[in-house]
Parts: sequence; structure tokens; C-alpha cells
Amino acid sequence: MKFTATKISDVFIVDMERHEDDRGYFARTFCEDEFREQGFSFKPVQSNISYNKNKYTLRGMHYHAPPYEETKLVRCTAGRVFDVAVDIRPHSPSFKNWVGVELSAQNGRGLYIPAGFAHGFLTLEDATDVFYQMGPAFEPGHDRGFRWDDPEIAVNWPAIPKVISDKDQNLACFT
Repeated sequence: MKFTATKISDVFIVDMERHEDDRGYFARTFCEDEFREQGFSFKPVQSNISYNKNKYTLRGMHYHAPPYEETKLVRCTAGRVFDVAVDIRPHSPSFKNWVGVELSAQNGRGLYIPAGFAHGFLTLEDATDVFYQMGPAFEPGHDRGFRWDDPEIAVNWPAIPKVISDKDQNLACFT
């Protein structure tokens, strides 16, 4: 795997190294040893998939309150998404900054999002699947969120969402 830094320290793009032949390709999408070599102690204990029927579906911005913060490795296995991580670590030099990366089934990219970040995405195609590997396991009752269009965070989304849940639409701005 190839790890590429983003403008926010600790958030990395994780590209597969494809081994191609006449049949297609084979690629590793996660290896604990390779993550450890990069300085990450990421041990996913749960995998989830989010199927999104429509283009411009927005999910986010979501996070878990301390001490139940989640680390995620996010990939798009069908379609395309604009995937966003927002630094919500109060003492971080990049506090309230964001990074966005296009993930698709075609580019095979993943986004490593450490604990202390909010996460959200906007689908760019119909029938888009987003696959998460996460750790630690989800703890009900500790999930939190803030508005996708919070003016202080000012994510530059590539399009205006057309589908958004009532729960996400009614979130407050980040404080």
C-alpha cells in the first residue's frame, strides 16, 4: 500500500498497489503491519457499508464523543464519493480544518481518518457503496454530529446535496 499525507497531519490517503494480469488485479486494502510501519496502531474491529441510491446524497458530519472516538479507513466500492474529514481536536493546530478526497471504485483509494475527526461524504454517482473499517466498535449513545454546511468549517462540497436525512439536516453548527 502507498500512504500519502494530506494537508492535515494524521489523515492519509491509502492507495492500493495493484498486481495486474489478464484476469484483472489483486491488491491489499489493509495490513496491520504496514499501518504500524507508518506509525498507526489501527486495529479494525468492525466493518460497515453504506449503500446510497442517489447521486448527491450527503451523510455527515458525524463523530463519536470521547472516550469513544472512532478511527476509520473509508473506501468507495461502487460509484464515487467526495469524502471529508474535519479535525475536531481542540488543541490541534489544524482544529476545524478539513480535507476532502474523491474516493471511487475505479481509483481504489482509501482515506484513513484517525480518532478526533468528524466524517462525512457526498455521493457523486447513483448506487454508491461506502465501506468502512473501524475501531473501536461502535458504542450506541455517543454519536454526535454537526451541520454539513457549517459556515465556520466551510467545507467546499463539489455540489449541493439533494438527499439528506432529517437528522443530519437538523444538526446544529459545531461549537
